[in-house]
Amino acid sequence: MSFKTPVACLRCAARRLKIHQTHTPLGTLYQTGRHFSKSATLSSNSSLPAAKSDAFIPRQTLSFYLALRALNVSLSMIPDTTSTPTIGLMRLQFWRDTITRTLAGKPPKEPIAILLASALSELDTRTGGQARISKGWFLRMINSREQYLTNTPYTSISALESYAENTYSTLLYLTLSALPLTSVTADHLASHIGKAAGISTVLRGIPLIAFPGPPNHHSNQHGGLGGGAGGGSGARVGTITLPLDVMAETGLKEEDVFRHGAEAPGLRDAVFTVATRASDHLITARQMLKNLRAGQGVGHDFEHTGEEGHEYNDVSSSGNGGDMSTSSAQLAEVERSFGVLIPAVSTSLWLDRLQAVDFNIFKPELRTFDWRLPWKAYWANRRRAF
Repeated sequence: MSFKTPVACLRCAARRLKIHQTHTPLGTLYQTGRHFSKSATLSSNSSLPAAKSDAFIPRQTLSFYLALRALNVSLSMIPDTTSTPTIGLMRLQFWRDTITRTLAGKPPKEPIAILLASALSELDTRTGGQARISKGWFLRMINSREQYLTNTPYTSISALESYAENTYSTLLYLTLSALPLTSVTADHLASHIGKAAGISTVLRGIPLIAFPGPPNHHSNQHGGLGGGAGGGSGARVGTITLPLDVMAETGLKEEDVFRHGAEAPGLRDAVFTVATRASDHLITARQMLKNLRAGQGVGHDFEHTGEEGHEYNDVSSSGNGGDMSTSSAQLAEVERSFGVLIPAVSTSLWLDRLQAVDFNIFKPELRTFDWRLPWKAYWANRRRAF
């Protein structure tokens, strides 16, 4: 094999890339009946790690969280459940219109929209109309999904980071705003954790997108499942979604992956490079927490401050302050929001498993549930550390 075996682990890579830049009654959750149930089922069936995070979301925010996860799952399924890109664009426009109507208090008769509208109404009542949910964040998620509707390769690792920011980080921002919590520090941590989760999700999906399985009955795409080199007789060939600049740097060729699967020259090096970027975001988030507990500032400014949805009025929590009182206030905000940041645990566990198989992204065990996750998540939430 022509690839060089990756040296060092993700948490201690020799060349580290810089990255700067309350409760409500249980019955309230079930006022929307079947819509709550359907959204919860869709979310849990599509992502077990996400489902295990439900336990750490504050009770009063759970219905909003489930509606949000169900929306994300519905958006992610569009490429695989539509017969042409044109129909996919129509589905995405449907969701734009649905979100607009829902935020205006006139949701269509769609389960996710009805549950989301109920959660927003409860949030408005609970906060006396003070909480604000950014429509721009919802539209950013949809627009980003549209940009990669046909599984277009990412031009660079920075483009992949932007996609993760606009989808997975934005999911965390929206959940934080439903607590409600407006905090530059919590948003800053959510940005890094969301980027790590988004990048890891793209890596995990590479085998499935490179060798698509049998088409969904809603789709007119034809072909069979390809589990490795070549994908077998009758398999349809998909796309390699690794960043193009990383593929060029490691000498990885798309056709080699289609022909040789896991043994393609340069594949493991490319996966290692991308996984290192995800790991760097988790390392940065851990260091921020460590700095706060030491009474220091988080270490670097939040690059998205001032953007839509990231306007902060509280001076004590709007910058990289270093005094003890500011750090204590920031730490209190983070601890209040910690349940929303629990996806850091499942992302970290998956990256550890990827490292354990020497960055062979085609290993089947990478697409199975990690039995350690419930306990690790519980312990992380209890210690307020991941």
